[in-house]
Amino acid sequence: MKTLIYIVLAITFTVLLTTVVLAQHPPGLPSTAPSQAPIDGGLGLLAAAGGGYALKKLRDRKQVE
Repeated sequence: MKTLIYIVLAITFTVLLTTVVLAQHPPGLPSTAPSQAPIDGGLGLLAAAGGGYALKKLRDRKQVE
């Protein structure tokens, strides 16, 4: 029952958050091309974290056997 309540709360929070975020943008399409932003810093950290997690899982699997 607790799990169901948590799931419903998470879905409700997500729906409410997306409506608030979408309300911040002005309507219509932009007249000029948007400037591009680099994604290398965050993407590199995400890849490093994923690699570390994969190594941990592999080491844990070897210790169980």
